[in-house]
Amino acid sequence: QMQLVESGGGLVQAGGSLRLSCAASGRTFSTYAMAWFRQAPGKEREFVAAISWVGSSTVYADSVKGRFTISRDNAKNTVYLQMNSLKPEDTAVYYCAADGPLTTPQPLGIMWRQYDYWGQGTQVTVSS
Repeated sequence: QMQLVESGGGLVQAGGSLRLSCAASGRTFSTYAMAWFRQAPGKEREFVAAISWVGSSTVYADSVKGRFTISRDNAKNTVYLQMNSLKPEDTAVYYCAADGPLTTPQPLGIMWRQYDYWGQGTQVTVSS
């Protein structure tokens, strides 16, 4: 069982930056692929970014590529999402998700159904 707690959301002006953090419980964090999803009001949950269990592979949604960076610190059981050049359309609740434990390398998932554990979410609001 893994528990995920997101933090770092808030209100920011367009063009600004935020860094989201997701703290994970458990001693096997390094065997989980991690991802960020987001959900805006009235819209489906959408993929943002994912990172492999050792951090050597990442994948991004086209809408955030070049602006957002996902990273992880396995010693701290934490995954991060650095968000730069924020736009009003980035406004959403951001969720951290975990897929694992993995015993062999897997392609990074971009579908929410591929992830087993979810945090409660953190609100990001970008004003124009």
